Parts: sequence; C-alpha cells; structure tokens
Amino acid sequence: MSVHTINATESRRLRVLMVTCEWPSPDKPFLVPFIVRQVDFLRRNGTDIDVLSFRGARNPLNYLRAWWRVHRRLRENQYDLIHAQWGQTVPTTVPTRLPLVVTFRGGEGEGIVGDDGRYTFSGYILRMVSAFAARRADELVAVSAHMRSYLPQRQVHIIPSGLDFSRFQLRPRDEARTELGLPLAKRLVLFVGNPAEARKRHALAQQVVSRLDQSLEAQLVVAWDVPHDRIPLYMNACDALLFVSMYEGSPNVVKEALACNLPVVSVTVGDVAERLRGVDGCYVANDDNPQALAAMLTSVLRADKRVDGRAAVQELDENLLAQRMIDVYRRAIASHAARSTKGNVAQALTRNVTGA
Repeated sequence: MSVHTINATESRRLRVLMVTCEWPSPDKPFLVPFIVRQVDFLRRNGTDIDVLSFRGARNPLNYLRAWWRVHRRLRENQYDLIHAQWGQTVPTTVPTRLPLVVTFRGGEGEGIVGDDGRYTFSGYILRMVSAFAARRADELVAVSAHMRSYLPQRQVHIIPSGLDFSRFQLRPRDEARTELGLPLAKRLVLFVGNPAEARKRHALAQQVVSRLDQSLEAQLVVAWDVPHDRIPLYMNACDALLFVSMYEGSPNVVKEALACNLPVVSVTVGDVAERLRGVDGCYVANDDNPQALAAMLTSVLRADKRVDGRAAVQELDENLLAQRMIDVYRRAIASHAARSTKGNVAQALTRNVTGA
C-alpha cells in the first residue's frame, strides 16, 4: 500500500500548502524576496504551491486567526503536504495528518534581539516553539549548516536561499551610479537592510566608515525599502558591501553581492565565512571591532577592483535548489506514509492482543 502511494505521488505534480509569517503586503511590498523567489521557482519546476501568509507580530490572537485560516484551507483543498517557513508558523498547522516540512531561517534557535541589542523574552518563547516545530516535522530544512546546533539530533537538509542569475546582470559602475543619482568620484560602501532594525547594526556600519582615511572619500549608501530588482543596480554602483548583522541564517545580500562580483567585508555570522572562503578580495572579521573592519574595508577600497564572486555562487542557482526542495517534499511524503503504516500495524496488533 505505501509503495503504491509513493509511486502515484511521484508521477504527478505535488500540491503544497506553504504557510509563512512573512510575505509582501501593500504597505511592505518588498518583504522576503527570497521566499517569493523560492515559490516562483518551485512552481516553474512542476510544483503547485498555495501560499497562506499572516503577520504574527508576537500577538497570540494573530496566530489563532492564522490557525483558523490554515485549517479552513486544509478542509477546502486537497494537499500532499504542508511547508512551514520559520518554526513559529508550525503551531498554526497542528493537528494535521499531512506530512510537514519546516524551513528554519535564523533567529528561531538563537532568539530575537530587541532594539536595545539584548535578547528578548519573546525570543525565548520562539526558541521553545521552534523546538516543538522541529520535533513535529517530518523533514527539517535549514538555510545554513551552523543552524544544526539549534535543532534536534536528526537529519537536517541544508538548502540556502538561492539566486535568480537572470536578475543579477553585471553593469559598468558609473552607468549604475548615474541611474541611481550617486556621486561618480566617491568610494561607495553599501549597507543593505533596515537601519532601524537592531540586529542589522547600522550604527556599527557608520562607525566603520567614519574610521576610514578621509583621503578615500568614502560614503555609506543605504539600500532599504527599495524594489528588490533594484538591489543589483546598487551592487554594481558600489565599491564594497559592508555586512555587520548580529545574527543571520544564510544572508542573501552576501550571496547577491558575490553574484555581482562586489567585494564583501563582513563579520562572522550565519554562513558568510563559508560563502566568502576562497574569494580573493573579500574579508571576514572574527569580531565586530570597528577598527579591524575599517582596516579590511580600506584594503578593499584601495584595491579598487571587483572580485570573482559569481563563480563562487553558481551552486546557488534557484533552479537547482528548487529540485532539492522537491526531493525533500517527496522524502517527507514517503517517511510520513511509512510511519502511518507502521502505526496502523501496531494498533492492529494491539487490538488482536487485547481482543478489542
């Protein structure tokens, strides 16, 4: 029975309900482009994805409303499995008899940093919820290998957010600067992220740039709340990316910078060290000392050249990663079916033994 079910599933398009607590909205149209891109490529590669999004905002009532919406969707439609983005979305999916895949994207295991730079109480709650989610899942996915330490001792599939290389075209620096209205003569250091978000540490980036020799005529350029398809333009226009986040899973901006051959200076966070390993002209600091980061950034700016980063991220082609995710979906369906069969057999044996 289980073999027939698995083969039948493999012979047709999978139907997946993706539940996410982050998704673009009219007031925030540029949120989570990496998830939007993943959905797009999963669809291109033969999977039917329905997205159910909500905003948790650390409000239990929002999660209760989301739970009602998820289960109404499950009653009204036939799906092969559920894919939860972030551990905190999992409570909205239970109870369910469908296979469950959970992607952990950073923060769930480590906690949340508040505006004061300290870990919040809600961050501790998030860690507890995410531990429950990890136990509940049929298959676990993390966006970088370092996150394994926050997850149960079981198989974790490492599938980072990928790249759509067609959107990261290389353009002459001055041409990009002219289009953006940026100065042609200055050294431009790019910061991508919300300056008001504590974990992005915009203030640290400002400190680093302020320590550069004035002869470099360096300027910090902030790219925030702009359409994602404009980010490559900023990367072509600038001389370096400065990345100083307090915590991350697998930061997309670093991979995108490499796709544009933009030199990167970063603190050690997420999988950045792995991504930059072997890319000449990029630097990773062991700590967040502004002077040390400034020295690395000085080396990049004085060298005044692009890096061979695009070659280093070819394996992150979103088409390849979509196929890997589909393989995880099929594993989840197979393992869930196997466990269900085993459970049914055990119940039958128990009834026979007890005479029920």
